[in-house]
Amino acid sequence: MNIQTLPSKMFSFLFVWILFTFVACFPESKNSESEKVIISNDNINSIYVSRKQFQSSGMELGNVQKIGFNEEIRTNGMFDVPPAHRAAVSVYFGGTVKNFDIHVGDKVKKGQVLFILENPEYVQLQQDYLEVKAQLSYLKSDYERQKTLALESLSSQKTYLKAESDYMVTKVKFESLDKKLTLINISPNLLDLDNIKTTVSVIAPINGFITELNITRGLYLGPSQNAVSIVDIEQVYLELKIFQNDFSKIAVGQNIRFNLHEDLKEYKAVVHSINKSLDPETRTIGVHCKLADENLMHNFYPGMYVEAMIQTNSDLKTSLPASSVVEADGKYFILELTNTSNEGYTFEKKEVITGSSNEVFVEIRNFQDFNENTKVLVNGAFNLFLE
Repeated sequence: MNIQTLPSKMFSFLFVWILFTFVACFPESKNSESEKVIISNDNINSIYVSRKQFQSSGMELGNVQKIGFNEEIRTNGMFDVPPAHRAAVSVYFGGTVKNFDIHVGDKVKKGQVLFILENPEYVQLQQDYLEVKAQLSYLKSDYERQKTLALESLSSQKTYLKAESDYMVTKVKFESLDKKLTLINISPNLLDLDNIKTTVSVIAPINGFITELNITRGLYLGPSQNAVSIVDIEQVYLELKIFQNDFSKIAVGQNIRFNLHEDLKEYKAVVHSINKSLDPETRTIGVHCKLADENLMHNFYPGMYVEAMIQTNSDLKTSLPASSVVEADGKYFILELTNTSNEGYTFEKKEVITGSSNEVFVEIRNFQDFNENTKVLVNGAFNLFLE
């Protein structure tokens, strides 16, 4: 049957029946709980959030507040140790290196034997000391006797003065030899005819690590020739260079963030002291810094290069948590609470002008648009902007 031959009433009935059947196949869905974000038709910047979504999404409200932002000065420097904790080991009297058992990088303790020197002159020095010591005993006795006789007018003044002179000259020589033996680590008090030494031990003057070794067996080591270099890294510190235009901003106690060259891991230090002398070539001053965590000293060695940021003055600025500020099309927005009801919350999207920032807060420069009672969505704003 051709549909065009049907009467008009029957055609109208057939159209209504088909339409009813189509609608019945797609019933109107009920508002589900997932429909929680509603954008008002009256205000495209208005966003409504149900209380259920607010709680289930972990959303939070917060206020604008005054936060201190540190200005930072970018600089660089390197690790070093104080001069008192760095030693260049040499000898006062030359000798041939007989033996040693140390290497670059070895840790040594103060008083530890570094190497042994041998020289016949050491024997002569000890011989001279023992001879003078023996003479001194006799001359002292004679001097005291002549002094007594002179007081009793039983001896001439000339004889007394001769005895005094001989005793004093020999005593000076004795004291001199005593000090020389001490310098080569031979104890004069323990020296006698039975223990004269042909060798002497050179010992470490400080605790530390050997950084340089300039000796070999059989080498003749002359006086003042540097044999071993030792550095005590237990006293390592950070030395930064500050340019002249930043002098006035630096103060003792300021915090420092730094990292080793091409290393992303960040460490912390504190300004300990500031050099008062300007380097005429670089136009910089040295800033002496100590590690915030001294347990990390073993991670750093003298000569390591660092890049650092010194946190200087702290200014209080009107700010919001960084999580509340969302960037869109090169602009920054927040969601300000405009209404609260038993069913949910209504927010209005507002543009803000940002300034200084850190890991937690962002400065809001158009703070005059807000007050201390202004409530802002500080957690969950980003997801609402996406919806």
